[in-house]
Amino acid sequence: MRHMIDRLSLRFLLLLALVLPHTASAEPPPVFTRTLDNGLKVLVQPDTRAPVAVQQLWYGVGAAHESPGQTGISHALEHMMFRGTERYPGESFSHTIASRGGRDNAFTGRDYTAYYQILSSDQLAIAMEMEADRMQNLLLAEADLEKELEVVKEERRLRTEDRPESLAFEQLQATAFQNHPYGQPVIGWMSDIAQLDQQQLRDWQRRWYTPSNARLVVVGDVDPEQIFEMAEEHFGAIPNRETTPVPRRQEPVQRGARNVSMHIPAQTEYLLIGYKTPVMAQLPKKQRWEAYALSMLTSILDGGNASRLAKRLVRDRKIAASASASYSLYSALNSLLVLDATPNPGHTAEEMEQALLEEIADLQANPVSEAELQRARAQVIAHMVYAQDSLRHRAYMIGMLETNGLGWEIEQQLVAGYQAVTATQLQEVAQRYLTDHARTTVTIHPIDVTAIPTP
Repeated sequence: MRHMIDRLSLRFLLLLALVLPHTASAEPPPVFTRTLDNGLKVLVQPDTRAPVAVQQLWYGVGAAHESPGQTGISHALEHMMFRGTERYPGESFSHTIASRGGRDNAFTGRDYTAYYQILSSDQLAIAMEMEADRMQNLLLAEADLEKELEVVKEERRLRTEDRPESLAFEQLQATAFQNHPYGQPVIGWMSDIAQLDQQQLRDWQRRWYTPSNARLVVVGDVDPEQIFEMAEEHFGAIPNRETTPVPRRQEPVQRGARNVSMHIPAQTEYLLIGYKTPVMAQLPKKQRWEAYALSMLTSILDGGNASRLAKRLVRDRKIAASASASYSLYSALNSLLVLDATPNPGHTAEEMEQALLEEIADLQANPVSEAELQRARAQVIAHMVYAQDSLRHRAYMIGMLETNGLGWEIEQQLVAGYQAVTATQLQEVAQRYLTDHARTTVTIHPIDVTAIPTP
């Protein structure tokens, strides 16, 4: 993600403050959609609480679309999208948004790249005009690319290479997935970043930044028909190009636990355990309960102070300084359910691993209690409800669900999906997926930085 312009105008801050006090309902407001003749899908969710709107333009391309040797190109192109067109040269995109009282940024993921603006709803036209302009007229100057690649390299150093936990997670993905594209880091491998060139980025943008591979999401104080007309005015004349599908890479069956020890400069030991698990987009509809159950499992393990990891490992046994669990049921491709832990002084990563495996064994052997299930379910649903207070989050959910192939409508079904999960289903997915042959473990063992040989 590029650096944000942090000096927001007083006007924007006042508008943003108006958005915060709100009691959300369990069901998100309706979404209005229209697809332009060139394939661009426009999705609008009105919200009249304050004269503010969020615009997000999502492209269906991310790290999972990249080939070996070209990792990081989607993220590098994200940076270059802020380097100007002939009409809006240099950094005038962000400066223009800031001058209108708003802010803008972008993010790249494994399955998408998205650009957003948060601003007064009466200023949407200029944001849409500039977004349409850079979809087709990006300069991609060689001098700008050289500077931005250095920025990306530094970002990789700061966010990954200088952070032991990030290095461990990168290694977990690369070890768990041998042919699956999620084994590639979103920011890219340093050697690949260094060899990206102007023509590669130009070809990448031409291949993927086309109307039929994009979704325009607007959430806020807007009229859907006016947004559709505005989208037609600014995007309708952009010619569409058919995207070339990425060959499907089939991950080989894992036939045993994989273990990696990393000896790197760090303050403490650190442990990551990942299990290969399915996600909603890759499950038949009648089996999508598995994704809800896997998500609920992480809440049983790591859903606040009453969760199992916090209670048993941190407070009762005091062997962990911290322990958590995570799983994303919304990914486009099958992914990992991840456990991580940092041991307390006097305890080791090996103890932590054994303790975490004991928690998994407990889930497999014993159904969770109804009270525990109700607590986890209430917490998950409450998080979803409160998240609706954020216009940006609601736009994110719409864009992400659309881009990952689930469709925005699935959000209307999430509460019912979680409410239907049973203790038997939790036990079943734990037995089916949290197994030794699907497990990858990465352990950090700290070393003194002075012990590293000088190249």
